[in-house]
Amino acid sequence: MNKASKIPVVKKELLFPFIIITSLFALWGIANDLTNPMVSAFKKVMPELSNMQASLVQFAFYFGYFFMALPAALFIRKYSYKSGIVLGLILYATGAFLFYPAAKYETFSFFLVSLWVITCGLAFLETTSNPLILALGNKETATQRLNLAQAFNPIGSLMGMVIAQVFVISALRSDDYTTEAYGALTSTELSAVRENDLSIISIPYIGLGVLVLVIMSIIIFTKMPKTADEDKMSVSESFKKLFANKNYLLGVLAQAFYVGAQIMCWTYIFQYVDNINETLGLKLTATYFNVAAMISFLVGRWIGTALMQTINPSKMLMLFGIGGVICCAGAILLPGMYGLISLVAISVFMSIMFPTIYGIALKNMGDEAKIGSAGLVMAIVGGALMPVLQGGILDWGGSGFSDVKVLGFIPEVNFSFILPLICLAVVALYGYTTYKKQTN
Repeated sequence: MNKASKIPVVKKELLFPFIIITSLFALWGIANDLTNPMVSAFKKVMPELSNMQASLVQFAFYFGYFFMALPAALFIRKYSYKSGIVLGLILYATGAFLFYPAAKYETFSFFLVSLWVITCGLAFLETTSNPLILALGNKETATQRLNLAQAFNPIGSLMGMVIAQVFVISALRSDDYTTEAYGALTSTELSAVRENDLSIISIPYIGLGVLVLVIMSIIIFTKMPKTADEDKMSVSESFKKLFANKNYLLGVLAQAFYVGAQIMCWTYIFQYVDNINETLGLKLTATYFNVAAMISFLVGRWIGTALMQTINPSKMLMLFGIGGVICCAGAILLPGMYGLISLVAISVFMSIMFPTIYGIALKNMGDEAKIGSAGLVMAIVGGALMPVLQGGILDWGGSGFSDVKVLGFIPEVNFSFILPLICLAVVALYGYTTYKKQTN
């Protein structure tokens, strides 16, 4: 470890390419956390949707990763990392601009398609950027370097949250009505409110599409470094090596559970706060607590990256996984604000998980890392599946969030965080098994 700590995380000659590629991490962070509150937003604008139906926002968004990650990996194998980045940005912008006709037609499924196209683009960006960051320097500092790059992702996420709160959630007219009052509106009034609110939802995405085109123009005229080619192997040989790599396969599984936990915690914090407001008569703003969670996530990422100079990444993953499980238990069992604080604190422990799992799973790989990267990006599908299951728990007793009390005292919205708890326990176990293997 002492030797690794003396090796620069990023060499001076690779600093500018590192900065350019790292900017993409913030770019997909904006999309991720602009979209998380949309589950709640669409439920308010379209109250006919159940909690599970509204959660299809996350299913459509994160399913794009699963669908496009492998084609993206094959594309960059044939062409180049830069080509993959440019194509990803084109898809990103296209999906964002599709929000305009989606709002005009006022069709929920059209919005879902738009989100899916965006994440097809993000799949290209993540499949390309993560292994490229790993390759931009010494192998000994690869995981630390990826944690550093990924630390800029929550900065983009914070921007997405602020945009969602300022330009969408606070501007929705449907949020000014109670459920009963909204249902009592005439068809003309209801149509006017819906048209207004869907237009509001679309505006940030259209603006994001413009930003993506600007960044794409800069990247097109930027000379990207060529990474050293390892032993060139066929796709079938790559798959053969990957399926024989137990560390990698378990890493893909751990990544799926981690992403599921992250998206559930950042999506259903809105419903968690709504329930506290209803039961305690408070007027808390969920976005502020989501921002607090993201700031905690960002601080945890920076601290975790620094600690990895002296602490084994697998050991860190295990300890942070255990911390996340404890906080999930608090979110389930503790009442009111105590449970909400526990929910926010989960983000501290999730902070290092994605890049750390990524780095551990791809450690010591050669050319098969390009296909291996696709598997880890496909694992993001956990963020598509898990929120739907959590939405199903919220629908147990009806459209409310505490229609059912588990064990007589746990509201269903609180109990639904049993799913993130299980997911983070799997991550902790992966950290333990890989750490044990390294120390034996």
